Amino acid sequence: MLPLLAAGAPAAGPVPGDTWALEAGLTPLDVARLQYVGSAAVSPDGLRAAFVRYVPRDLRREKDGPSRAELWVVDLATGRSRPFVAGPVYVRSPAWTPDGCHIGFLAKREGDEHAALYLIPSDGGEARKALELETDIAAYSFASDGRRVAVTAVEPEPASRRKDRDRGFTEEVYEEDWRSRRVWVAELFGENANLRPLGFAGHVHQVHWRPHADELAVTVTPTPAVDDSYVRQRVWIVDATTGAVRCRVANPGKLGAVAWNPTGDRLAMIAAEDEHDPSAGRLMEVDPATGAFRDLLPGYLGEVEDFAWTASDTLVAVTSEGVRTVVLRLRLAEGAVRTERLAGPRGPAFTRIGAGGGRICLVGSTAWHPAELFRLDGPGRWERLTDSNPWLAERRMARQEVVTFHARDGLELEGVLIRRLDDDGRPGPLILSVHGGPESHIRNGWLTSYSLPGQVAAARGMAVFYPNYRGSTGRGVAFSKLGQADPAGKEFDDLVDAVDHLVDLGVADPDRVGVTGGSYGGYATAWCSTRYSERFAAGVMFVGISDKVSKVGTTDIPDEEYLVHALFRPWEKWMFLLERSPIYHAGNCRTPLLILHGKADPRVHPGQSMEMYRHLKLRSRAPVRLVFYPGEGHGNRRAASRYDYHLRMLRWFEHYLRGPGGPAPDWRIEHPLE
Repeated sequence: MLPLLAAGAPAAGPVPGDTWALEAGLTPLDVARLQYVGSAAVSPDGLRAAFVRYVPRDLRREKDGPSRAELWVVDLATGRSRPFVAGPVYVRSPAWTPDGCHIGFLAKREGDEHAALYLIPSDGGEARKALELETDIAAYSFASDGRRVAVTAVEPEPASRRKDRDRGFTEEVYEEDWRSRRVWVAELFGENANLRPLGFAGHVHQVHWRPHADELAVTVTPTPAVDDSYVRQRVWIVDATTGAVRCRVANPGKLGAVAWNPTGDRLAMIAAEDEHDPSAGRLMEVDPATGAFRDLLPGYLGEVEDFAWTASDTLVAVTSEGVRTVVLRLRLAEGAVRTERLAGPRGPAFTRIGAGGGRICLVGSTAWHPAELFRLDGPGRWERLTDSNPWLAERRMARQEVVTFHARDGLELEGVLIRRLDDDGRPGPLILSVHGGPESHIRNGWLTSYSLPGQVAAARGMAVFYPNYRGSTGRGVAFSKLGQADPAGKEFDDLVDAVDHLVDLGVADPDRVGVTGGSYGGYATAWCSTRYSERFAAGVMFVGISDKVSKVGTTDIPDEEYLVHALFRPWEKWMFLLERSPIYHAGNCRTPLLILHGKADPRVHPGQSMEMYRHLKLRSRAPVRLVFYPGEGHGNRRAASRYDYHLRMLRWFEHYLRGPGGPAPDWRIEHPLE
C-alpha cells in the first residue's frame, strides 16, 4: 500500500527537480503510454471500490484507436486492486447493485452490435449481459429493490428509414433527422426483461432512480441538440411506471451532476447560478415535491466539481478554489448548512468523488502523476490506493509551483509554472499554455498530456506556464463573467501580463516565448500570434477560433456562445467581432504558427483553421503549417493522432524557441516507437 499522507504532504513520487541518478525527464513516448484512473464507485458496505483505468493503445503491438477502459476493483482496507474486465475493452459507468452482489457497467463487447448493460459478480467471475436494446445504452440506474433498472437509449431507427439506407439513400438532414434518447425500465433477472418505455417527451441525458420509491430524477432537453444539452437541460421527477411528470425543476442555465440522498427525500444538483453563468458550479438542494431549490454555498468563491451523499443529511463535495482543490463536508438542516473542510487546499488535485458504507474515495492527480484513486480517512488524511504508472518513479520531474501576478488593471491572477528541468536560474525559453473554455481552469496537478507540453517541454529546456486568466472558473461566478462581451480583450491582455511577470522574475527570455492552446486556448494562440505577434516567437494552435463572425454560423453551440460568452448576436456588432478575430490582424503576423485540427470537429469548424492558414499565406511572411486529423473531432482520441500531435508541437517549439528558427521544419515527421 502507498504511504498514508497528511494534509499538505506531497503524494508519493519523485522529488521535483531532484538530481538522483534517475533516467532523463519525461519523453513523448512516455506520454503516449500514460495510464490513469477515471470514474470510481464505492460498494454499499464501503469495503471496495470499482474504478475505470484508461490504458492507451500500444502502437507497437496494437491497431490504432482510442484508449482502452478497464474495470478494476480495489480493497479499501488493504489497497490491493485487481482487474475484473481487462484487455481490448471499453468499460464505462461502473455502479454497484444495491445489495452489493454485482457491479454493473456499460460496454460493447465482442459480438455486440450496441453498448449493453453488463453485470459481473462482485467477487469476480464472468460478466453476463443483463440488458441490450436496439441502440446503445447511454446511462442506467438501479432501483433500490435490486430487481429493476432504468436505462436511457436513443429510440430505434424506423424500419422504413433502415430500408432506405440499405438502398443507398444515406443523405443527412441537418438538425432534423435526429432521434431522441428515451427512458426504458426493465427487470434485471429472469429471461423476460419486461422492457417498457416511458412516454414523456424530450431528450434524456441523466437518469437516477429515487431510493425506496417508484420515481426517477431525469434531466431532459427539448431536442438532442448539443446546444440544448449545454444551456437547456432541466431536472424532472417522473413516475417510473407511467412516465407521468410529477415535478419540473426550473434550474437556470447549465447543469452538472444530479443525485438522490440514501433515503430518497433529498435531491442535490450542480447547476449554474443563472442563465448567464458560464459554468455549472453551484451546489443546490432541490425539493422533489415542489421543484424549489436553494444554493448550499451561496456566494462561494470557488467551483463545485463533484459531490456524493454520505448520509441522508450529509454530502461531501470536491471544489476548486483557484488552482487548488478542497474537499468539503456539508451537513444540511432546515435553513442552515454546516460546512467542514476535509482536505485541501494543499494536496492532490481531486476532480471526482464516490461514497458508500461510510467510505469516501477520490480521483485526483499531483504534479508528478496523473489521476489515481485515493481514500479519504478523515479531515486532512488521504491515502493513495493505485499506482497506474510505477515507472514514473524512475523519471526526473521539473519543479512545479503556483505563481500569482497582477494584470495591468490591478486584478490579481494566478497560474501554475513548470520550470525547466535543469533550471540554471537564468532566463530561458517559455511556453504559455492557455486553457480552453474559457469556462475552465488549471489545477495544480498533473499538467502533461498529448496537447499539454508540461514535463516533456521542461525536460527539453523549456519552462511552461498555465495561466488562469479572467473568465476562468474556480473563483466564483462574478470572476468567471469578467470576460463576457469582451472576446480577446482584457482576458488575453492577461496572457501578455503573465509573460511580463515571468520575464521580471527571470524565468522567461522575452525573445523566446511560445504560446499554445486548444479551442478557446487556440483562439488565444491565434490572437497572440497576430495581434501580439511581436511578443511571441512561436505558436501552436489547436482546434482554435480565427474568425468570430463565421464561428457562430458553423458551430453546434451558438446559443451557449450567446448566453454565457458574447451576450450579443453577431449581427448586432459585426465590425466589433471582425476586429476581435485573429484573421483581421493576420497582416501583422511575424510569429511562426503551427495549426492543427480534427477534420470532423463540430464545435469549432475546421474552416476556422483553414481561414487562419489562408489569411496568413496571403498576408504574412511568417512560416505557417496546417495539419488535419481525419476522423478526429474537437480534440484527438486515437493514439496515433495524439502521438503525432505531441511530436509536432514539441518539434515546432524546439525549432523556434531553442533551435535555428527561420523556415519551418520539414512537414514529414518520424514516429519513434521504441
